[in-house]
Amino acid sequence: MAIPLELSYYDSNIPCMAACPVHTNAGAYVAAIAEGDDKTAYLTARMPNPFASVCGRVCAAPCEDACRRGEIDQPIAIRALKRFVTEKYGPEASPYKPSVVAMDRPERSESIGIVGGGPAGLAAAHDLRLHGYQVTLYEATEILGGMMVLGIPEYRLDRGLVQSEIDTIIGLGVDVKMGTKLGTDVTLAELRDHHDGVMLALGATLGRGLDIPGNEADGVLRAIEFLLNINQGFSVDVGERVVVIGGGNVAMDAARTALRAAEYGQQASTGDIEDDSDLAEAVDVARSAVRAGAKDVTVVALESLEEMPAAEFEIEEAEIEGIEFRHRLGPHRIEVEDGVVTGLTTVKVLSVFDESGRFAPTFDLEITETFDADTVIIAIGQAIDFDAIDGDSGPEISPRRTIQTDPIKFTTSLPNVWAAGDAAFGPRNLIDAIAEGRKVAADIHRTFGGTEEQEQSGTMIPLRSFHRLDDLYDRIPRQEIPTLPTDRRIGLAEVETGFSEEEARAEAQRCLRCFANIQLDAELCVLCGLCVDVCPFNLISIVPAVDVDLAERGTALLLDESKCIRCALCIERCPTAALSMSVWSGVGALSVQVPVEVDA
Repeated sequence: MAIPLELSYYDSNIPCMAACPVHTNAGAYVAAIAEGDDKTAYLTARMPNPFASVCGRVCAAPCEDACRRGEIDQPIAIRALKRFVTEKYGPEASPYKPSVVAMDRPERSESIGIVGGGPAGLAAAHDLRLHGYQVTLYEATEILGGMMVLGIPEYRLDRGLVQSEIDTIIGLGVDVKMGTKLGTDVTLAELRDHHDGVMLALGATLGRGLDIPGNEADGVLRAIEFLLNINQGFSVDVGERVVVIGGGNVAMDAARTALRAAEYGQQASTGDIEDDSDLAEAVDVARSAVRAGAKDVTVVALESLEEMPAAEFEIEEAEIEGIEFRHRLGPHRIEVEDGVVTGLTTVKVLSVFDESGRFAPTFDLEITETFDADTVIIAIGQAIDFDAIDGDSGPEISPRRTIQTDPIKFTTSLPNVWAAGDAAFGPRNLIDAIAEGRKVAADIHRTFGGTEEQEQSGTMIPLRSFHRLDDLYDRIPRQEIPTLPTDRRIGLAEVETGFSEEEARAEAQRCLRCFANIQLDAELCVLCGLCVDVCPFNLISIVPAVDVDLAERGTALLLDESKCIRCALCIERCPTAALSMSVWSGVGALSVQVPVEVDA
């Protein structure tokens, strides 16, 4: 059987896995759900991700953006399907019977100190303990979880669920020092003296402000501080009219929260507009403002609806809840009377990006519009507290005001000091932080002489009976993810309620199974062209070899893998059995997995 020499091609040919920062083989667990094998689905989702249950609720789901089914109609609801199996076998299951248990490897003598108890630091601690390292986690607050707890509103992510996943990691034998702030309670130099290696996983807990008139008035809040306060249960009076400045996810959450519960409030402040990643908080802020008791919440965004960095579903949920959006407007000044906010005046945005795609907004200062407001929440980005790092003796700082970090090894300018998460790259998606933490752990392990358990090469596993001739997968529409009715979205009740068994099976059936690959045995092929005729999307063709830059004379059989739906009609039609189907088990599918043990 002819298999391409570049076997790594098959890793990239599974687009959902290639797009996932931790390389979860989403297609494999979705297919397992379709076949009713939910435990295998859970283990497949959990092995590369210590926060599978959390990601089943709040992951940005880049796998769905890459899903080939989206080219036909709509992508598979991969995130919601992950939630379906974690609710059965994850820490939220009742009763919970852990399927991933503590390491059975020898303890190592090397000690690693991790600064920051957010997703990056916890993910690194998880993997390092599985390798046997002695791990101490230093957290400045009295709460582990970082922005999973302090930044994401509880109506999106249940706090008990987060704590259960954290408890599983700490239960591996991680030593935790709470209330220990870098630069105040311990210095970086002291940590380097005490540990063989140090990982810096500080969060971006400072809000960026706007340098416009009125920015210091009573009633001007920064988004990140607003969310930190509301998620810790503090009550803040935002009044009836709230204007949120920003176009990202955090802004949506804050606005929605302020609309929901008058007993939950806000306190805040924020930062400068730098690029579209800084705007990723606007949706969260808007949704949170809703829950804090505001009756009229407006999101003012520089971008058009199509340009907004907020996730499409977040915008849709905010609109359903009555939040108004005003696009292509830039903040000009905050209106103030007697030191108190009364409104926001905006100017018209002519463009948001320059010709090269760089964030560089331009404005028409002659066209203004004023919005009445009791509170203005600035949701345009977050910053890192560099006062905590040892000044000139600390790691090098990048021009973007992050810790200068090697993008592959995650090393800093200091020997045996690594950095990841917000500290290294600025605010990122949750799944990016998890992936970075795991990569730091892998490089620390390599640095101290560890070896990878997994074979760094792939193999093709033939499928003897694969076909979908009787399957209606191509006709099943995407299942709507169940949510609470709008009139029941009060307090901290989770908005998404998760798939039922029937809905999950139907949605999983839609998967095109890109992890399976059609193989050609050239010696058996007679170039009859029957596979060309039967392909429903005309993806197979027979062309002269010279048309595809092959040195040999003759004919080439081409398959457009990017659009193949794996229906296997070509395999069924082939009279000489030259075509077959195999599953690729390669680097992406294996190298990031950690040892698991399944309960009997």
